[in-house]
Amino acid sequence: MSRSRRFNTVGLVGRVGNPEVVDSVAGVARFLAGTGVELVLETETAPMLPGGAHETVNREALGSRCDLIVVVGGDGSMLAVARDLADTPALVVGVNRGGLGFLADVSPDQIEEKIGAVLAGEYTVDERALLDARIVRSGDSAGSCVALNDVVVNAGAASRMMDFSLYVDGDFVYDQRSDGLIVSTPTGSTAYALSAGGPIMHPSLDAIVVVPMFPHTLTSRPLVVPGYAEIRIVMGTAADEPHAYCDSQVDYALRPGDEVLIVKHPRTFHLAYPVDHSFFESCRSKLDWASRLGNARKG
Repeated sequence: MSRSRRFNTVGLVGRVGNPEVVDSVAGVARFLAGTGVELVLETETAPMLPGGAHETVNREALGSRCDLIVVVGGDGSMLAVARDLADTPALVVGVNRGGLGFLADVSPDQIEEKIGAVLAGEYTVDERALLDARIVRSGDSAGSCVALNDVVVNAGAASRMMDFSLYVDGDFVYDQRSDGLIVSTPTGSTAYALSAGGPIMHPSLDAIVVVPMFPHTLTSRPLVVPGYAEIRIVMGTAADEPHAYCDSQVDYALRPGDEVLIVKHPRTFHLAYPVDHSFFESCRSKLDWASRLGNARKG
C-alpha cells in the first residue's frame, strides 16, 4: 500500500551491545540531522550518541511521540519493537545489522538512499498482523503477550515430548503428542515455522498457520486457518517443563490443564519499505531460491 506522509519527528532505536550497530546508529543520526527532522532517541539507544543533544524517551513512548521510527539491528530487534509499539500507529523502517533481514530490509550502505526516499514520501506500507496470546489457568489469566512472528508451545527440554489438545473456534481438531506446536502469522512463516516444514505465506494474507513440531503421526500436517480464528491449546500431562514463547523472546511456564488462547491482535504493525521492495525478491535473495540457476532471473 503506497502512501505519502510528511515526517517531522523521527525516533531512533538501536540494538544494544553490538559495535556495528553503534556505527549505523551514528550514521542514521548524521543523515537525519541534515534533513531538518527532529530526532528522538530511545532511552537505551541514547548512550550510543554521547552528548545529550537529543530528546530521549522510553520505547513505549516513541509510538505516540514520533511520526517514523528507524530501528537499527536485526529482525529480532524489529520483533521487540513490534511488541512494544503494538497499540500505536507507529510507522517503522529497519536497518539490518543482523542476519536474514526479512523485516529490517535496509542495508547499512543504503541508509541515505533508502531512508531518504521514505522521508521524501517514496515508500510503501506493509500492515503486518500481530497475535495476542493469553494463558488461562483454572479460569484465571496467568500471563499474556503480543507476537509478530509466532507463538510457540513446546515441551521446554531437548528430546522431550508433550501432549495437548487443539481447538479452532471451539471445534476440536486433534489430540497430539509431539515436541510442540507453532502458531504463526504470515510474517512468521519465513521464520521458525519454515524450519518446521510450514508453508511460506504472503504477508498480506489474513490467515494463521498451525505447524506441529515432529508429531508422532505422519498425517499431522501444517494447518492454515482464517485470520479471525481463535486457537486454543489445552496442555496435557506428558511434559516436564512446557513453555509458551512469543517471538522466542517472551516465555511463560505452563502447567497441565493450562490453556493457551491465541487470536489476532486488533491492531497491525506498520512497516515502511522503499517503493522497490518486493517480498518475492526478499525470498529469492535470502532463501537462495535462484542459487542453482546461477541467480538467473526468469520473466
